[in-house]
Amino acid sequence: MGISFRLTKLVNQGGKKLLLVLAGLATGVCMVYAASTLNPVSYDGSYAQDRSQIEDLEARYMYALNWLDADSYAGTFTEDGILDWAGGVAQGRTEIAEEIHGMAATFAAEEAADAPLRPARKRHFITNMAIKVDGDTAQSRAYWFIMNNRNPERAGYSEAYGHYESSLRKVNGQWLFTKRKIYNEEYPDRTAPLANPAW
Repeated sequence: MGISFRLTKLVNQGGKKLLLVLAGLATGVCMVYAASTLNPVSYDGSYAQDRSQIEDLEARYMYALNWLDADSYAGTFTEDGILDWAGGVAQGRTEIAEEIHGMAATFAAEEAADAPLRPARKRHFITNMAIKVDGDTAQSRAYWFIMNNRNPERAGYSEAYGHYESSLRKVNGQWLFTKRKIYNEEYPDRTAPLANPAW
């Protein structure tokens, strides 16, 4: 009777806390198991350096796009690189640079139509980068979104979003895009696939 009473009292006083602790431990074990068996990712000693260089490439790509710097934009691709976007497919730096020249002409026409308002400023951003490196090749997945202020008040607003799926190669020690496919949720034929693209 004495042991039974003490066990009953323990359950009544601290049983809920004990159950919460056990549930937390079970959840943690499940999370570790899932992380280690469902989606194994390994990083070698050079991963941090490769990743930082790829992130720098991604940033320089965005600045070149926002400032319509055609040569710098094309220079983020290999000589035979492929840009696959809503405007079509361009291969090689010359064709890729022409895509930026086309954008520049479109934006210049918009500025003229908006006069005498100051020019609107469209800015592309990148986030949530998942990068997998395999020697001198890599795969990158990332979200992108656009902020714009093309309205009479020049007030900022979110314009569009999607994600990138990119292949890269290290050429003479420098990471470059070999192919970048741009998914854009504005267009029915450019929406993201149902499967998680980040492996």
